[in-house]
Amino acid sequence: MQLASIPSPSISQIEVGPLTIHMYALCIIVGVVVAIIVGNRRFIKVGGKPGVVGDVAITAVPAGVLGGRLYHVITSPDQYFGKNGDPISALYIWRGGMGIWGAIALGFAGALLAYRRLGSEIPFSRLADALAPGLLLAQSIGRWGNWFNIELFGKPTTLPWALEVPATKRPTGYAEFATFHPTFLYESLWCLVVALILFRASQSWKLPTGALFTLYVATYSFGRFWIEGLRIDESERILGLRFNIWVS
Repeated sequence: MQLASIPSPSISQIEVGPLTIHMYALCIIVGVVVAIIVGNRRFIKVGGKPGVVGDVAITAVPAGVLGGRLYHVITSPDQYFGKNGDPISALYIWRGGMGIWGAIALGFAGALLAYRRLGSEIPFSRLADALAPGLLLAQSIGRWGNWFNIELFGKPTTLPWALEVPATKRPTGYAEFATFHPTFLYESLWCLVVALILFRASQSWKLPTGALFTLYVATYSFGRFWIEGLRIDESERILGLRFNIWVS
């Protein structure tokens, strides 16, 4: 018997006059703002100039969004270019679909190029370390966009924290199940826990420059490896395993 569950949201967007605010996009924007604020404060503490993080973000954020979307489209080609696919929908970012590894890779490259143009004497690796905890906070916030879109949930479950999924959102073969693992929540909490670990590590551990950012990528991927195994949305597979498991 189902004792409790997490309800699905009744809305995914808000109408404000002629504007339509998509909650998925709003979660990403709030996450980006938090990452910039936290990253700026941490960078100043290691001798960086105020405003540098914001200047870098002007290039890094669009690059990260582009990289995240490209990764998603490339690793889920049937959804857009398959027999019943819709190529134009590849542009509809607000509907969900951002691959974090693509976002990290292209965002990292964009940040590096922008930082070099600024000509700062502080190594880029220090900037990367300063940004790492804030990036995790951004990911934690951004994952709630999947809740608003009712997507990327896991296998059926009757645990008290299971996610209620409307019949119209259930994947093929799962129509008889009403509640599923809230993998968005698992990942959000994992990102928050790792962020706290990195905050602690930067204060108490004697790490070489650049190690904190490396720890960010490694620990996030460790958690994502297990969470990815719960998901039931369509995904490319290699030797029977989801592509994102291999990347993790």
